[in-house]
Amino acid sequence: MGDITTGSVEANGLEFGYLTAGPGDGPLALCLHGFPDSAHTWRRLMPELAAAGYRAVAPFMRGYAPTSIPEDGAYQAGALAADAVALHEALGGGPDAVLIGHDWGAFATYGAAAFAPERWRKVVTMAVPPISVMGTTFFDYEQLKRSFYMFVFQTPVAEAALNRAFIEGLWRDWSPAGAGDSGGSAEDVDHVMSCLSTPANMAAAIGYYRAMFDPSRHVERYAAEQRACDAMGERPVLYLHGAEDGCLGVDVIAPGDDLSGVLAALPPGSRAGLVPGAGHFLQIDRPDEVNRRVVDWLAD
Repeated sequence: MGDITTGSVEANGLEFGYLTAGPGDGPLALCLHGFPDSAHTWRRLMPELAAAGYRAVAPFMRGYAPTSIPEDGAYQAGALAADAVALHEALGGGPDAVLIGHDWGAFATYGAAAFAPERWRKVVTMAVPPISVMGTTFFDYEQLKRSFYMFVFQTPVAEAALNRAFIEGLWRDWSPAGAGDSGGSAEDVDHVMSCLSTPANMAAAIGYYRAMFDPSRHVERYAAEQRACDAMGERPVLYLHGAEDGCLGVDVIAPGDDLSGVLAALPPGSRAGLVPGAGHFLQIDRPDEVNRRVVDWLAD
């Protein structure tokens, strides 16, 4: 039941490739990845979800091969939220489905949970707090240095800069404590390079960041979902952040390791916690700890 297999499904006008584990009739657990990452980031959590009775499905996000590239070039967070809702429908999810997102997947998760709360029983997000918390981080000098890549991606040299060495550098900087002892980074970079193997796929990954800073790139079709991404839904959220995250520093979202500001931005009944010894890719860096917290939260 914990074996991971592959599949594909059409949703929101795209052909999504995905990884899956668990019983076909189990509650859907939709797991959404971020950048620079792939559906394989969930390979350590999916067997645990399967053992708990869930049908875990980890799609490759829009533009990440083998998922198709959207013809309308929509990469705003609202489009990602719409994908999650459409995947729930296409995969036959019920009101007992749960939604788990990391990095860009967290943006999609907040939006999908706010836009269609009736589809999700519980929500888990990792590494990216609610937008109301994120808004203040870019005024911090140290965080500006960590976020250099976002600004590189606004320039004409972005496509040339985004090569394997660049992605290896991000993994090394973002999870300095976890990469060495988990052995995950080299394998995961291989998966990322497979997902971004063509210029069109590279442009897609960069497109997420260009749409983030340039609303003129937003597609009107996703306006309602985009508004939902800026709100906060009613479904309880478990938020986890790596204590050694080199991408979004604990010093700016939880000064003094105090996550009360994050918790205040989440719906009632939510929880927030730091994962000791974990960097940005906490589900890879400290899988046993993250798996336990996620499965316990979903069972509670």
